[in-house]
Amino acid sequence: MRNKLLASTLFLAALSPFSAVMAQTADPAVLTPERVFANPSLAGPVARGVSLSPDGELVAFLRSREDDVDVLDLWAAPTGEGEPFKLIDARALVPDAGELSEAEKARRERMRISQRGVVEYSWDQQGRYILAPLEGDIFLAERAGGAVRRLTETAADEIDAKVSPRGNFVSFVRDQDLVVLDLNGNRETAVTTDGEGLITWATAEFIAQEEMNRDTGYWWSPDERRIALQRTDESTVDIIPRLDITGGGASVIEQRYPRAGRPNAVVELYVHDRESGQRTKVDLGSNPDIYLARVDWSADGRTLYVQRQSRDQKTLDLLSVDPATGASRVILTRTSDAWVPLTDDFKTLENGNFIWSSEETGWRHLYLYNRDGGRIRAITAGDWPVKTLNGVNQRTGEVFFTASMRDGAELPIEQQMFRASLRRTVTPVAVTPGGGWWGASMNRTGTAYVGNYTDLNTPAQSALYRADGTFVRWIEDNRLDADHPIYPYVSRRGAVTFGTLESHGETLVWQMTTPPGFDPSKQYPVVMQVYGGPSGGGVRRSWQGATNQLLTEAGYIVFRLDNRGEGDRSAAFKQALYLRMGQPEIEDQVLAINYLRSLPFVADDRISAMGWSYGGFMTLHMLTEPAMGLTSAISGAPVTDWSLYDTHYTERFMSTPEGNPEGYAASDVLDQLDQLTGRLLLLHGMADDNVIFENATRVIDGLQSRSIPFDMMLYPGQRHGVRGNERQLQQWRTYLDFLDRTIGSRAPAAQD
Repeated sequence: MRNKLLASTLFLAALSPFSAVMAQTADPAVLTPERVFANPSLAGPVARGVSLSPDGELVAFLRSREDDVDVLDLWAAPTGEGEPFKLIDARALVPDAGELSEAEKARRERMRISQRGVVEYSWDQQGRYILAPLEGDIFLAERAGGAVRRLTETAADEIDAKVSPRGNFVSFVRDQDLVVLDLNGNRETAVTTDGEGLITWATAEFIAQEEMNRDTGYWWSPDERRIALQRTDESTVDIIPRLDITGGGASVIEQRYPRAGRPNAVVELYVHDRESGQRTKVDLGSNPDIYLARVDWSADGRTLYVQRQSRDQKTLDLLSVDPATGASRVILTRTSDAWVPLTDDFKTLENGNFIWSSEETGWRHLYLYNRDGGRIRAITAGDWPVKTLNGVNQRTGEVFFTASMRDGAELPIEQQMFRASLRRTVTPVAVTPGGGWWGASMNRTGTAYVGNYTDLNTPAQSALYRADGTFVRWIEDNRLDADHPIYPYVSRRGAVTFGTLESHGETLVWQMTTPPGFDPSKQYPVVMQVYGGPSGGGVRRSWQGATNQLLTEAGYIVFRLDNRGEGDRSAAFKQALYLRMGQPEIEDQVLAINYLRSLPFVADDRISAMGWSYGGFMTLHMLTEPAMGLTSAISGAPVTDWSLYDTHYTERFMSTPEGNPEGYAASDVLDQLDQLTGRLLLLHGMADDNVIFENATRVIDGLQSRSIPFDMMLYPGQRHGVRGNERQLQQWRTYLDFLDRTIGSRAPAAQD
């Protein structure tokens, strides 16, 4: 053991993060943290938020400025001849961006928006306008001629702005009320006027934004006559005083935060008739303790479809609502012994039918129903899951969706778009090639799509395609040539391999990246990157981020395993962690580390783990699990006691603290701190309104009361992520320094 450690020490000494920085002078191909967190972005020209105009003749997208990666402009490109052009220049319209309101900051945090400038936009269904909120005000770009006009200029923020379906109105929320602006007369009308204090109109509540993937609280009918809107009363929600600490001081935020087992906000749904001005309450049932999950209009605007989820999330009802009276009836019900997942697969059709997904077979598949909820047929079937319903061509009857499936076998490290049929159950046909990771955004008619593609050798690129997969034009080809920002460092990218492990009858996928100049006869330390919680999974045959290369440049093997509960897999695979979070995931990570230690090129006593959020929860448990035997771990913004986290997420997987006391106790890391097997680096934002800072302070207190030394890095003013190049550079310098001291060239074992 000593000899193989000495061999790897000699190798690592030349590749520590500090010597790597020095090496850049002699070898410019060595990637450094300073270059990763600088402009222009090493990702290259990546188009974000790409969407087709309703007529399919123009593509709009967001692009980072070359002089500031954190500011986005709105661009457009014709689908035929012509070059892309800048439609809205954020700096030109608003040179000095002011401070956003607390409500808008919170909303952007929920949507994981960290940039400024044009961060979102929307088309009207006619394709005449693009609406773009910009630094709290609203701008409207006209398709014909490209003129941009400012619609609002107020002290208050206008949020969640939309163009009405036919392009006659613009709507937005201002000071907790819904406002409609008539574009023909430029006249504002307040739809509600009593939004203040704990009452908010037309805005998705905290839980919906953070955990239910619902970012809006109002919905236009297709004919523009009606608007469905929610009313939220937060008076029932507990006040959790949150100390918001910044570099300039501290303030106490009286945050309404619904912790597991505690009351939620009361959400009601109304329909506003724009012609009569009347507001009608929708009957959501006699039990107010439910979740308003999804709201959709039928194509003719005569029916409002509402998905109502029970508090325990084991029942999901589809309500058919008469918008004139608010009367409702249940036409479909989904049930589960664990939880019923929410999706965005509900799609209404012009003939009155609709598409909706279900996991009733154990796999997520698409089904066709009539307007009353009667099933017509299955659209997809098989031992693989649909991931996203991308679009429908109602003229041809084609249905487009993404899945990790090839020749009927699940292949979760790749993703393609497939075509099925509304008219009969058929074997899906692949529209996009295999070999990498595809995402797609389709136009309303299902005749064209924007395809986003990446693989191990291809940075994220986007192009326009016809529905049959025929290439039309590049939007951002992001070609990896000599002009690409990452090109000077490509020669030192580590090799990526994939593999599988078996756990409790399930196949787990992993990926491993080795350092440049990898020699299998030598020994290398390992960094296990982990998320571990319910998500789309992180093991993918896709372009590897620049921060991964920082780790391999420092001499580390980078390893990731998607454990049970993680990834778009079968219902059984996801539900393995039900009532037991922190147990099956750790069992699988133990399996992974035992596999790593079986490899002759792994320094088995120099293995660290790093993760953020659920990944931070995981790394704490991995560091306190004797069977892991980790040398060190980095835990960022971890949940440390699930009773401190919110209702919808926590109760979905863990029930309530009263209903599952054993599961909550087993997942609380505090009583396990005596079992730390190595050194801990704990990080947390001091203004985190998602994973409240108390999660970190209870661990800090627990370690100090046990006289256990540890490393800590706190971020004043930062929420549930560290934003901006400067702070992220500091964050990664901290990571690399910690790893170098614990498993790298300065680790005690490396110096023996």
